[in-house]
Amino acid sequence: MGPIWSSYYGNCHSLLFMIDASNPAQLSASCVQLLGLLSAEPLAEASVLILFNKTDLPCYMTTEEMKSLIRLPDIVACAKQRITTAEISARKGTGLAGVLRWLQDTHRTSS
Repeated sequence: MGPIWSSYYGNCHSLLFMIDASNPAQLSASCVQLLGLLSAEPLAEASVLILFNKTDLPCYMTTEEMKSLIRLPDIVACAKQRITTAEISARKGTGLAGVLRWLQDTHRTSS
């Protein structure tokens, strides 16, 4: 899916990026994709919400572990975008109200 993402960058004000908290083997590939998105010039003004999904599973990494492994503080310090994070469980619906609130607030301020 990643190679076609640039087709959708035009007029993008918000970016939701989901990381699978139950799959540590995929974390480095997710980080590479995130860095690619953050470095795309058409997305320089977009607000970014990184979603740590599947936090309801017993085998998930903590958000702090994931942030550390992908060096999120360094990414935030270097990124042009405003970056926010949230823990969710898409299956159980946990945290999704906060995601919708973030989208509403982000679009209110960018309008």
